Amino acid sequence: MPGWILRWILNVLAIILTASFLSGFEVTVWGAIVGSVVLGVVNAIIRPLLIILTLPLSIVTLGLFTLVINGFMLYITAITVRGFDINGFWWAVLTSIVLSIMSFIISFFVNDKQFKLL
Repeated sequence: MPGWILRWILNVLAIILTASFLSGFEVTVWGAIVGSVVLGVVNAIIRPLLIILTLPLSIVTLGLFTLVINGFMLYITAITVRGFDINGFWWAVLTSIVLSIMSFIISFFVNDKQFKLL
């Protein structure tokens, strides 16, 4: 199985797991599947533009404003996808932090070429 497919499946499971312990984030299985695809597209198209436009603010805040941008990307996904619900903007920021940590852990174990275990 290619590494990107395994990473995508594990990220869908990470979205479902995150929704299970954050009360402000609710997701269905179908919402997690579609939401992960939409989030990938939003991150590929809109996020780079926002990073460039808000670069001075990111420099002043030493990069912490990037967390707000990530939350906004998740909030856009929640507005677009049914079954992928976030109860407010700050829940989106918190959810994006948790998902970023989980995605980092997944990327540590899953390579694009093969699955590796320490």
